Amino acid sequence: MITINATMPAGQLQELKDGEVVNHDTTKLFANKKVVMFAVPGAFTPTCSVAHLPGYVVSADELKAKGVDAIICVSVNDAFVMAAWGKAQNAENLMMLADGDGSYTKALGLTMDTAAFGGVRSQRYSMIIDNGVVTNLNIEKPKEFEVSNAETIINQL
Repeated sequence: MITINATMPAGQLQELKDGEVVNHDTTKLFANKKVVMFAVPGAFTPTCSVAHLPGYVVSADELKAKGVDAIICVSVNDAFVMAAWGKAQNAENLMMLADGDGSYTKALGLTMDTAAFGGVRSQRYSMIIDNGVVTNLNIEKPKEFEVSNAETIINQL
């Protein structure tokens, strides 16, 4: 499992941009930037849609004022679903990135197997990444939403 002071693993995440799926190399995505990344078990799911993502949407300006270059939401969904969810949630100031096959989530060691979502999904977490290195990591206990919210990240910045 990824830990504080660890370098983020190399991998690919996808984004739907102008009708095309764009592959992002995570090494480049995190290089020379301060990034807040959070993950949810699934797009359009209750806690994710009512509390987790909206908190970051509302706090985007405050996060960027604290020196954050990018705010990334990741889920084990496809790029089309992530784009539709981002649009429905007014998340235009966030990068809505897909880990369609869960390979990046597996590389982080943050998977969970859940029948409710049909198999392997991401645990709920948030982290601050500074130039590719994890400086803060907040992993939720199963079925909880207490430490991966935007307020926690704002306080850690």
